[in-house]
Amino acid sequence: MASKWKVLDILTCKQVLNIMVIFGFMLNYMLRVNMTIAIVSMVIPSKDSSHSSSYNRTNECFDHEIKINVSLHNNESAMIASNSTISSFPYPPRHEEINQTRYPWNEYEVNIILGSFFWGYICTELPGGRLAEIIGPKKVFGYSMLVSSAVTFLTPWLATYGYIAVAMLRTVIGFMLGATWPAIQPMTARWIPPTERSKFVSNMMASSLGAALTMPICGFLIAYFGWESVFYVTGTIGLMWSIAWFLLIFDSPAQHPRISIEERRYIEESIGTTTTTKRLSVPWKCIFLSIPVWSIVLTHSCNVFGYFTVVNQLPTYMKYILNFNIKENGMLSSLPYLGKYIFAVTTSTVADYLFKNKKLSVTSIRKIFTSFAVLTPGLLMIIQANYGCDRVTSVSIFTIALTINGAVTAGYLGNGLDIAPNFAGTIFGMMNTLGSLGGLLSSYMVGTITYKNQTYARWSIIFWILASIYCFGAFTFLIFGNGQLQTWNNPEQKQNRKKANTDNNFDAIEFASLKENTVS
Repeated sequence: MASKWKVLDILTCKQVLNIMVIFGFMLNYMLRVNMTIAIVSMVIPSKDSSHSSSYNRTNECFDHEIKINVSLHNNESAMIASNSTISSFPYPPRHEEINQTRYPWNEYEVNIILGSFFWGYICTELPGGRLAEIIGPKKVFGYSMLVSSAVTFLTPWLATYGYIAVAMLRTVIGFMLGATWPAIQPMTARWIPPTERSKFVSNMMASSLGAALTMPICGFLIAYFGWESVFYVTGTIGLMWSIAWFLLIFDSPAQHPRISIEERRYIEESIGTTTTTKRLSVPWKCIFLSIPVWSIVLTHSCNVFGYFTVVNQLPTYMKYILNFNIKENGMLSSLPYLGKYIFAVTTSTVADYLFKNKKLSVTSIRKIFTSFAVLTPGLLMIIQANYGCDRVTSVSIFTIALTINGAVTAGYLGNGLDIAPNFAGTIFGMMNTLGSLGGLLSSYMVGTITYKNQTYARWSIIFWILASIYCFGAFTFLIFGNGQLQTWNNPEQKQNRKKANTDNNFDAIEFASLKENTVS
């Protein structure tokens, strides 16, 4: 035990918190997107056949027709003919995975599984943020990750009972992980000085780094050990992190047994009186009538709709439209997430610099970065809708779009901490609740549009929808966003000020009355 604390003494408590939050959100997304890449190998492709058959397959994105003649009695004939100029990638997706169990789930059922995560996710967003404000973010974040990691192990077993069983499990995982994102906001308000919050909030984008690592790792696990290994590996790593979280993290500097006097004094003096650990009653009326709050909520909902559509559906698009195999799929699908994390950290550092040196107001900083981060992907989706058949163009667009989207950490994502740090968890719960509905609807949308029709023409419709929603979100925050501390952030302080004004008025009236009596 002594040696453990000796090693940790090299780092400040705030640095340990940063590291644990980074790894926490990486694993958070590992548990979320492991199904996204695994589902590609869990199902029998809709155009596959186990019987003797002869069929023609045409792909819009590659100007050719492939004819495959399969004989079950012998493997001596496998004729591939093209009726036009052969493209740069003239063959169907190459499956390099080992032989493994597959299930006959169609596009609709697959998207039920992918969307079921959000059925549970939306239920705990708002309660999770408020619960973290009351009992502390350590317990809420920690137990959510612990339970989610444990139940992930059950995925391969439940798959044998059908897609409904898997969907129910994913709902449970969504229910637990729904509380994690809003729970970290109270932790930020209690531990991180205002001039460092944009950079700390960018740690949440380590979720993108987690996705960037999960995609290629899962691709190789599936290829060599089968899709079941994806859930065993991610579940194990999640359990290990959960144990470390409970040992190393505390809800506030005042509760930490290892923090130095100097570090505690710096944090508490930097934060000042804008944040309290007291259990304040939520000013619901003020929150629901607040235009700055709704600008955050609506912008986040639009952004999350677009983000989750890409997160959940990119591997499917890579396979059926661009004809990437599973290992290429995992590697290329990871590029946008890696770029997003790097860009999130970079832009957040710039935002903190601008705020600390008073180069721009908080409102200007949030609006500039939000507009850039949300509007740009919208414009790129328009290009994707017209030129998405080209493999290089598609990969480039997805990578650039999600990379630039990382700038939301310097924009609206930390705006709740600007306007009401005491209720940042509640506000984030509101934004993620509505945003999760968008994630659920996006899976239903893709499943409906591409049902038994995995063509580029159908995917173009999806890209146009994404473009419209991204642009709407960007303009909403640009017009209505605000970075000023709201008066309802501290109800007790507001009541005391009101009481003091009343007392002063009473004293003034009493003094005036006494003066009049004296004169008369």
